[in-house]
Amino acid sequence: MSGKPRLTYVNGRGRMESIRWLLSAAGVEFEEIFLETREQLLKLCQDGSLLFHQLPLVEIDGMKLVQCRAILSYIAGKYNLYGKDLKERALIDMYVEGISDLMQLILVFPFSPPEAKEKNLATIAEKATERYFPVFEKVLKQHGQDFLVGNRFSWADVQLMEAILAVEEKVPSVLSGFPQLQAFKTKMSNMPTIKKFLQPGSPRKPPPDEHYVATVKKIFKLN
Repeated sequence: MSGKPRLTYVNGRGRMESIRWLLSAAGVEFEEIFLETREQLLKLCQDGSLLFHQLPLVEIDGMKLVQCRAILSYIAGKYNLYGKDLKERALIDMYVEGISDLMQLILVFPFSPPEAKEKNLATIAEKATERYFPVFEKVLKQHGQDFLVGNRFSWADVQLMEAILAVEEKVPSVLSGFPQLQAFKTKMSNMPTIKKFLQPGSPRKPPPDEHYVATVKKIFKLN
């Protein structure tokens, strides 16, 4: 096995995409294994690779890590994207948790029944523009710096950039009332590692389609 982290998940965004974002933003190359059948998942459970019988799985530094939060905080700490002290780490955690709440709505959206999609889309737009994005607009305006915490690039910036682009895919005009976030998006897009991740052919996955939804339902036995 090479020294690169190895990611095991479905060939799609899901709960692995934030991990792909963070590794890529840190300039870290990684390998991916894509599950296609429920049998592959059960085999991982049986051989002890999945601590709680859940994906994502990330193999890094001799460890088999599960649980997104543990994986992301390890990567952030390892690659110096987790603040300079406990106070900065607490702010990063707080911002990341808030963004994760918004991302959860986007994560489950493809699995909405057709009759609920319009309502769920309206909920995403409402939460983004009234609850979550105003927080980050205010933070950036108050301290006048390029990054959310400590004037250095962190996990929080990566997570916010991912969320902005994910919401924009569904609500293209979502940043129209947020000039600070517009400027933030431009700056982030031009950071070399993120710019590379946003190019075609990168490990970034496309928005979920019907095939992805069907594969997830089959592997995880969702109704």
